[in-house]
Amino acid sequence: MPESLDNPIAAREVYSPSALTRFVRDLLEDVLPLIWIEGEISNFSRPASGHLYFTLKDSGAQVRCAMFKPRSTWLRFKPGDGMRVLARARVSLYEARGEFQLIVDSLEEAGEGALQRAFEQLKTKLAAEGLFDADRKRAIPKIPRRIGVITSPSGAAIHDVLSVIARRFPLAEIEILPVPVQGKEAPPAIVAMLGAASAARRHDVLLLTRGGGSLEDLWAFNDETVARAIRASAIPVVSAIGHEIDFTIADFAADLRAPTPSAAAELLVPDAAEIARGFVRQRQRIEQLLRRGLESRTQRLDHLLARINAQSPQARLARADERLHMLHRRLADRARGGIERRASRLGELARTLHAVSPLATLDRGYAILFERGSGRVVRSVTQATPGAPLRARVADGEIDLRVEPD
Repeated sequence: MPESLDNPIAAREVYSPSALTRFVRDLLEDVLPLIWIEGEISNFSRPASGHLYFTLKDSGAQVRCAMFKPRSTWLRFKPGDGMRVLARARVSLYEARGEFQLIVDSLEEAGEGALQRAFEQLKTKLAAEGLFDADRKRAIPKIPRRIGVITSPSGAAIHDVLSVIARRFPLAEIEILPVPVQGKEAPPAIVAMLGAASAARRHDVLLLTRGGGSLEDLWAFNDETVARAIRASAIPVVSAIGHEIDFTIADFAADLRAPTPSAAAELLVPDAAEIARGFVRQRQRIEQLLRRGLESRTQRLDHLLARINAQSPQARLARADERLHMLHRRLADRARGGIERRASRLGELARTLHAVSPLATLDRGYAILFERGSGRVVRSVTQATPGAPLRARVADGEIDLRVEPD
C-alpha cells in the first residue's frame, strides 16, 4: 500500500520498495492477459523443489521465467539451454528483486507446438463438419484385384508394401502412383493424384502412404485439401502415414487407417497360404457332406426298392403261393390227423363189432345157412325143405348145400 507522509511543501504519495513492487505487479497482472511468447532458453535450472527457472531470449532482449510445480511435471519434453520453445505465460514481477518475469503456464517446443495447434484446430473443424464420421467410411474390398499406391516411388514405404503383398498375395496387381510426400509441393500433388485415380476408376482401393518422420515431415498429410480429396474419392482410401504413434488428418479422413505401411499391406490383401488352407478345409467338408448325403440317399433308395419289391405282383404271388403252400400243408396235416384218429376209432369199433359179429362165431367152427336163391338166413328147420338149395358160410368161405329128403 502506498504510504502518505505529511509534507509542508506539498501532499504527495511516497512508496516503499515493497509497496511499489506490489503495485507494479498488480498493475501488470491486471492489464496483460495470458500471452504466448517464443524464444531460446538460457540459464536453465531445476532445483529440488521441482520448479523450473530460466530465461527466454532473442537477439535483442531477454526475460526471466518461472514454471512452478505441478505444471513443470506435465511437460512432454525435457527443456534445456539453447532450446527454442513456445510458452504460454502471465506477466508478473518478482517482488524480492523487483525484477520483471513471466509465470509460465505451459511450455512446448517451438515449431512443433505451432503445428500441433494447427493440427488440433483443423481436426476439430473437420470433425464438426462430419468429415470423419464412421457412417461415411466405405468398405475395403476383401480381395482387391488392383491396388493404387500413392507415395514416393523412392521411399522405404513402397518397398515395405511391395514386399508384404508379394509374400502374402502375389496375384494382386500393384500400381505406384508417384507423388512427393514432403514439402509445399506435396499437398497439391497428392490432391491431383487422388482426383485422377478416382476419375480413372482403375483401382479397387487406394493406399496413401509414406514412412516415418517428424510432425513437420508429415505435415503434407495434415492439409485440409488432402483430407477433402480423400473423402471425395470414388475409390476407398487406406492411409498409412509414418509410425504407429503418428496420426495425421489424412488418417482420420481415410476409410481405414493402418499404423504402418507394412501393416497396411497386411490389411489390404489376404494371406494366399491361408486361403489355400481354407480351400482344402472347404473341399474336405464338401466331400464329407457329399459322402454322407450319398450314403443317406443310397440307404433310402435301398429302403424304397425293398418297399417296391415287397409291393410287386411277383412278390405278392410269391407270398400268396407261400401262404397257400403253408395252408395246404396245414390242411394235409389236419386231414392226416383226422384220418388217423378216425381209423383208430374205426379200428376200435371194428374190434368191438367183431366181438359181437356172427363172423367171430364162425371162427369158432359155426356156420350160417342162407337160402341160396333169396339169401335169407335159415333160422328154422321149417325153412329147410327136402331138396332146397342152401349155402353155408363158414369162417373161411361159403359151401353150397342141398337138403336131403328124410
